[in-house]
Amino acid sequence: MIKVENLSKIFRTEEVETLALNNISFEVKKGEFIAVMGPSGCGKTTLLNVLGLLDNPTSGSYKLDNTQLANLKERERTKHRKGNIGFIFQSFNLIEELNVYENVELPLVYLKMSAADRKQLVNNVLERMNISHRAKHFPHQLSGGQQQRVAIARSVVSSPKLILADEPTGNLDSKNGKDVMNLLTELNREGSTIIMVTHSQNDAAYAHRIISLFDGEIV
Repeated sequence: MIKVENLSKIFRTEEVETLALNNISFEVKKGEFIAVMGPSGCGKTTLLNVLGLLDNPTSGSYKLDNTQLANLKERERTKHRKGNIGFIFQSFNLIEELNVYENVELPLVYLKMSAADRKQLVNNVLERMNISHRAKHFPHQLSGGQQQRVAIARSVVSSPKLILADEPTGNLDSKNGKDVMNLLTELNREGSTIIMVTHSQNDAAYAHRIISLFDGEIV
């Protein structure tokens, strides 16, 4: 499903050049659950940003379902992200002005889906995540665990090919963190391909295998 070859990412300013990813190569099969681990500053989030088409690599190849996605223009990256890639962030990244239903509905609006289809999909996923009773609440009215459930619902409502999770339990207590990991495991068992960045050995234990990064290299 994913094939990365000789991928590098360099951040440059007038005074300094930082090699965030150094010539890395790996593959991820459809339906795998991968944990990416390593110390702070090793390139984990940079890798996730490249895989999620939020940024381009400096060099190398990134293929998703045999489509070359490296070095696309922003408009093309946006087009390939829609409906194909779902994001789960440590800080939830919910829109405070929108209620739970509207937050989850947003990716379907971008896909120009009909209102009737949106309603069915949103209601189904809210029920699935056990958050239907909070549909009209706003993010600030929810606990951290509830906010992350909403974020997961938003990431999967369009049935993306790939789910990218950046420290999904980082702001949660142990009980809510375990609940989130169980939800991700359930989604993976149903066919979702998941790549998760984590510092937690406990969270990594849910994955099929671990990719370890150190100073931008796979070790």
